[in-house]
Amino acid sequence: MRFYLVILGLPVLSLVWWCWADRQLIRLGLRPAWRLALGGFVLVQLFAYGWLTMTRFNSDLPAGPSLLIASTYLWTLLAVPFAIFTAGTSILSSAISSLHARAHSRRRAEQPPTLPVEGSSAEPVPGVVDSAPRAQLWTRRQVLTASVVALPPALCLGATGRSLYQIQHFRIRAIDVPVPNLPASLDGATIAHISDIHVGRFTNGTVLREIVDATNALRADLILVTGDLIDYAISDLPAALDAVKRFDARSGLYCCEGNHDLFDDRNEFEQQARVANIGMLLNERATTRVRGVDVQLLGLRWGSNLNPRNAGLDENVPRLLQQRDPDTFPILLAHHPHAFDSAIQENIPLTLAGHTHGGQLMLGPDIGAGPLMFKYWSGLYTRGASSLVVSNGTGNWFPLRTFAPAEIVHITLRAVPSVA
Repeated sequence: MRFYLVILGLPVLSLVWWCWADRQLIRLGLRPAWRLALGGFVLVQLFAYGWLTMTRFNSDLPAGPSLLIASTYLWTLLAVPFAIFTAGTSILSSAISSLHARAHSRRRAEQPPTLPVEGSSAEPVPGVVDSAPRAQLWTRRQVLTASVVALPPALCLGATGRSLYQIQHFRIRAIDVPVPNLPASLDGATIAHISDIHVGRFTNGTVLREIVDATNALRADLILVTGDLIDYAISDLPAALDAVKRFDARSGLYCCEGNHDLFDDRNEFEQQARVANIGMLLNERATTRVRGVDVQLLGLRWGSNLNPRNAGLDENVPRLLQQRDPDTFPILLAHHPHAFDSAIQENIPLTLAGHTHGGQLMLGPDIGAGPLMFKYWSGLYTRGASSLVVSNGTGNWFPLRTFAPAEIVHITLRAVPSVA
């Protein structure tokens, strides 16, 4: 029920802001063309939002061009909240200014009239030029109002242009992971960590092929995928599976599932993933040999059949870690990084995770949505003898990133002295 209220509420916010902004344009006395332009912009966003909503319930419908999809995401989820905030701030500021002006007028009315000083004259002196400044075309308040109206659409259009560049690019991020008691043969072993590909609206075609090519070029011993192969529609799964099957790992390819994989049809996703033979581990283990050493992969399932939107860490992690083979080197694959807390207790040397997108919208390395929402959100974390690597994600569900670039993580295992 909450989900449907949000779906219906977001376009209502756009309409509320549009009504307010249109009134401001009327008060400013601008030409009708400006009002038509603003109305046309908002109507296009509302139409696109409605179409995208329908595609959520009918995945056979075409999604539409990336430009319009990105613009709608950014308008609805970024620009409109900003617009409502700035409009509210403007209304509050105007109310305070009005109260202040009324109080000032009341004080002036209560003051006794001043008598003219003898010899003074209100008549202008011939030959003396009036030096008082002429009234400006717009007052300061009018300029501020016009800026408040123009800024949200400008923010949306600018962010859209930036996002269309970003969704076509990713980086290779090299991380050395210190591992106490690492078998000597595994010192220098490499892992290509892929997460959150989100095959669908923003990850497809050329960029998907480039992800495969860049991953294979690393020549990693293992390729490990930590969930969210698809963005939403199960109809995108064949393309995602085809891409994953083209990964070329020396010693194996293994995956776990993520929350986006299950939004459309959990049973169908899991069935197709198993048939595709991509090493999908659902609360399961698998053992492979890497440089002559047995390595055990432990793949965490997302949530449960009863609650697929919940990470299910409390119920799934203990059950999975009970399958650990003490004679192998274990690696935990978990879409949600908070599984690391249980891995620490069980002395799992390496956990790989994604889900956070590095915080997606960050103001800096440690300021933004990442640390507000997650205990671990990007990069390497070490606690005692256990390490966690959280990927920013290789693809995108939301088109814009700030200080959290999409990435393939190239991990190298490094032997270090045992932790006391």
